[in-house]
Amino acid sequence: APARVFAFRDARWAPDPVLAPSAAVRSPQPAPLIIDNGSFQTRAGWACPDPSVPAEPLLRFRSLAARSRGARGGAGAETQVGNDLGSPEPLRWLLRSPFDRNVPVQLELQELLFDHVFQRLGVSSQGCVDHPIVLTEAVCNPLYSRQMMSELLFECYQVPKVSYGVDSLYSFYHNRRQNWPCSGLVISSGYQCTHILPVLEGRLDAKNCKRINLGGCQAAVYLQRLLQLKYPGHFAAITLSRMEEILHEHSYIAHDYIEELQKWRCPEYYENNVHKMQLPFSNKLLGSTVASEEKQEKRQQQLRRLQELNARRREEKLQLDQERLDRLLYVQELLEDGQMDQFHKALVELNMDSAEELQSYINKLSLSVEQTKQKILQSEVNIEVDVVDSKPETPDLDPMGSEQSLEDVESINEFEPLFAEEQPEVEKPVAAVQPVFNLAEYHQLFLGTERIRAPEIVFQPSLIGEDQAGIAETMQYVLERYSKEQQAILVQNVFLTGGNTMYPGLKARVQKELLEMRPFQSSFQVHLASSPVLDAWYGARDWALEYMNREEGWISRKDYEEKGGEYLKEHCASNVYVPIRLPKQAPRAAEAPSRASGTGNPSEQA
Repeated sequence: APARVFAFRDARWAPDPVLAPSAAVRSPQPAPLIIDNGSFQTRAGWACPDPSVPAEPLLRFRSLAARSRGARGGAGAETQVGNDLGSPEPLRWLLRSPFDRNVPVQLELQELLFDHVFQRLGVSSQGCVDHPIVLTEAVCNPLYSRQMMSELLFECYQVPKVSYGVDSLYSFYHNRRQNWPCSGLVISSGYQCTHILPVLEGRLDAKNCKRINLGGCQAAVYLQRLLQLKYPGHFAAITLSRMEEILHEHSYIAHDYIEELQKWRCPEYYENNVHKMQLPFSNKLLGSTVASEEKQEKRQQQLRRLQELNARRREEKLQLDQERLDRLLYVQELLEDGQMDQFHKALVELNMDSAEELQSYINKLSLSVEQTKQKILQSEVNIEVDVVDSKPETPDLDPMGSEQSLEDVESINEFEPLFAEEQPEVEKPVAAVQPVFNLAEYHQLFLGTERIRAPEIVFQPSLIGEDQAGIAETMQYVLERYSKEQQAILVQNVFLTGGNTMYPGLKARVQKELLEMRPFQSSFQVHLASSPVLDAWYGARDWALEYMNREEGWISRKDYEEKGGEYLKEHCASNVYVPIRLPKQAPRAAEAPSRASGTGNPSEQA
C-alpha cells in the first residue's frame, strides 16, 4: 500500500465544566472520591453504587499548572490548571508540575490540582471536603512525600479519612479474571518511570521491586531531537505535543529491533511503511501580485485615515491654543482694569516680564487659532469632495494645498511602521512565480525508523546514553532473586499496564524476551490490561466500593494525629509500611556519674 499523509490534529483542550453535585454522592453517606494522581494525567470521579452516578472518571486533565505574572495594568497573576490551559505549547516555559519523576514534591502545585478537582466536581461542603479520598501514589513512595500529602488533605481540606494505593496494583486487581492466580509480575510503564513489581500471594514484595527511570516523556524528547536534527528547517514546528501525538498514533515496538532496522533499509519496505506527517503551511507565495484596483483602494483608505488623524490633531491643537489665548486675554483685561497687583502675579505665573511680551504672545496665538480654523474648514470641504467625486485611477495626492500635503507626508513617515505592508509600489508587470518544488512536501516529516527508535529506549536505554538496564534485563534480574518454583509462579501471570504499554507489538516483544530467558519448554503467560490508562482508576473504585464500610486500609484523622502523616494502613493494593526508625541515644543520666567520677579523681589525688 502506498504511504499515506497524516495531518497533525493539534487538538486544543476543552476547559472542564463545573459539574452539579449529585444527591446520590451525599446520601445515605458521603461517597468516596477516587483520584488517580498520575504524573501525566489526573483522573477523578466518584465511587458510588448508585446507577445514576457514572462509573468512570468525570475529570481527566494533564497534571500541569501555569501561573502568569499578570498584566502591567495592575491585574493580578492568573493561574490555569489542566485543560484550562487550552494548549501547552504557547505556555511551555511557564508550565509547572508537582512531580519529580513520579513522586509529588511541590505541594503548592498539588494543592492547585486538588482545588481544581474539588471545584469542578461540585464538592459543596463549606470549609472542608467531607468525602473519603482514595489516592494513588508511587511504588515505595518516600515517607516524606506521604507525610506532606496527608498533612495537605487533613489540615487543609479536613477530609474524614484517606487511603493510599499503588496505581499499577489497582490495575492488576481490576483485571483479575476467574481462575487468575493472586501472584504475578506487574510491568508498569508510565510517563516518567517503568516499574517491575513482583506480587506473591496477593501482596507486593517491595524488597524486590525495581524502577527504570524511563517512560513516555523521555521517548517524546528523544523523538523530538531526532526529527529536529533531520529537519532543521522546521525546528520550531517540531514540538513536544506533536511528538506525543506521533508516539500515541504512529509508533510501535519492533519484535526484533535489529531485524526491523534491516527491513527499513529496503526501499520498497520504506515506501510502503513510511508515515508522512503534514506540517501546517501557507500557499501564499512571496511573488504573488495584487491587482492595481486593490492597491489603489488601500491607498485611498490610508489617505482617509491619515486625514482623519490630522483633523483630530488640529482640533486638539485648536482647543489647547484657545484655552491659552483665553488665559492671556484675561490677564490683559486685568491690566486694562488697573488691577496691577493681580496683573503682576499673573505675569510671574506665566513666566513673562512685561506687557509687550504678553501682547506678542496674544498676537501669535490669535494668528495660530485662525490658521487652524481655516485648515479644519478646508479639510472638511476636501474630504466631502473626495467622497463625492473620487477617482481611483488618479487620486488627489495634494487635496489641501502644499501645506496640507506636507503634513500628510510627515504623518505617513511617522506611521510608516504601521502601514509597512500597505506601502504604495510602482506598478510593474510581474509574471506569476512558479514554485520550483512541492511546497506541501517540503513541510512533511517522513517517519521511518523513528517510529521504532523512540519506543525502543525502554528496552535499550543506551540509545539515549542512559546507563540503565532495560525491561528485559531488569525482569530477568528480579526473577533471579526467587527460587525456581516462585519464578514459575510469577511468569504465569506477567501483567502489562500503564499508558506507555499501549504501543502495538509490546506484548509480543515481552513474550519474545521471556522465551529467551526462561528454561526450555517452560510455560509463561503475558496479559495486557483491558484499559492500560484507566484501569488504575477503575481498580481504585472497585476497592473503595468493597471496603467503603470497613476500617481496613483507611487512615482516619485520629490515626493521622496519633501516628503522623507518614503512617499507612496496608491493604491488597497498597505499599508496604516501613515506619521511621530513629537511632537510640545513650541516656544522659548514665553519662553524668561517669563525668563526676572522672573529675573527682584528680582532686582527690591533689
